[in-house]
Amino acid sequence: MSVWDDLTGQSAAIEVFRAAAESAAHSAPMSHSPASDAAVAPTAAAATGGAPAATRAGTPADSMTHSWLVTGPPGSGRSNLAYAFASALLCRFGGCGVCSDCSQVAARTHPDLAILATERVIISIDEVRRLVSASQFSPSVSRYRVVVIEDADRMVERTSNVLLKALEEPPERTVWILCAPSEADLLPTIRSRVRSVRLRVPSTDDVAALLVKRDGVDPDLALRAARESQSHIGMAHRLATNDEARARREETIDLALSVSTVGDAVRGAARLLEIAGADAQAITEERDAEERAAALRSLGVEPGQAVPLALRGQMKSLEEDQKRRATRSLRDGIDRILTDLLSLFRDILIVQLGSQVELVNESISPRVREVASSNDSSSTLAAMDAIAVARRRIAANVAPALALEAMLVTVAEAARSASRKVPQ
Repeated sequence: MSVWDDLTGQSAAIEVFRAAAESAAHSAPMSHSPASDAAVAPTAAAATGGAPAATRAGTPADSMTHSWLVTGPPGSGRSNLAYAFASALLCRFGGCGVCSDCSQVAARTHPDLAILATERVIISIDEVRRLVSASQFSPSVSRYRVVVIEDADRMVERTSNVLLKALEEPPERTVWILCAPSEADLLPTIRSRVRSVRLRVPSTDDVAALLVKRDGVDPDLALRAARESQSHIGMAHRLATNDEARARREETIDLALSVSTVGDAVRGAARLLEIAGADAQAITEERDAEERAAALRSLGVEPGQAVPLALRGQMKSLEEDQKRRATRSLRDGIDRILTDLLSLFRDILIVQLGSQVELVNESISPRVREVASSNDSSSTLAAMDAIAVARRRIAANVAPALALEAMLVTVAEAARSASRKVPQ
């Protein structure tokens, strides 16, 4: 067993990190020259299956450096790979997966592991300042101090500049691991100080195999979940193990296919918001309860006992953080709905064009083919454009209900227009 076992579809990236960890275990102190560190990013071929490239500065591609950037699409396993690498650096056995060091990293409690993962839309400058201060301490029990920033793309320029100073002059035994969807999401000055490793979208077969192996899911259900999540590992797990999540997705698809009037669009938008809210609540409710119980235990408050007045400020701070997380979770839920709807119309377009490509919604392929035959490709493209516009409007803080209504009205009008043109 090792910390790499539960990672799937990223063999080339795993080899880069595994080799770096092995090199670190036997190497002299790391060089911190920004120029040489900037040159060690592997080529795209290396990150997607080719051999790791040598650095432009002449340093082998498997060498250790003090700052890393893990990029890849949502669900590709960026943070999972970051923590596996952290375990390999902090574990005396190189990431065995069973020792106290690995267990502490898995629980995010290792004394030499610092983490910044925000529930808000952006990472605040104060959070980064505190993390930079913590990074200056020497390791207490391991060879390195590892600092992980999830969603590093959520830093504004002023905040990124605080981090930049730490990357330019890092302590000898501190390793930074940043995670972001793409290199373009970070400032060029940050990109020039990190070694970038790009992840690919895992295949549906890889994700299904992971669900079967790790979660004991039925192979057919695992494959369906992998398809419908579009290889998003976390979402595939939810769809495979949560009946309510599957039911909500099915209702979303059915609603989009049944909209035919403006009234349907208004009612449908309201229902989509309800579905997104229920999905967000299901994700956050259990976690909120666990956090509150843990906070009360740490404060010495017994279950059912009233919180003393002197401690209510701390509990209020926790509740405010949970409210911010609920807001972000709702936005993520709406985005998941839009992603599911885009996959539906993508499937319809594939059938209309006669392309021999696997459908995302294979489980409802008869209905997809029926809709494809009663519409034309121009109406399907109009629906896909409407979904993209809705996503941009919501990102720009347009009221989600209005954005979803406008989207569904466009979908209904496009379908009506196409039905008049398609021969009966």
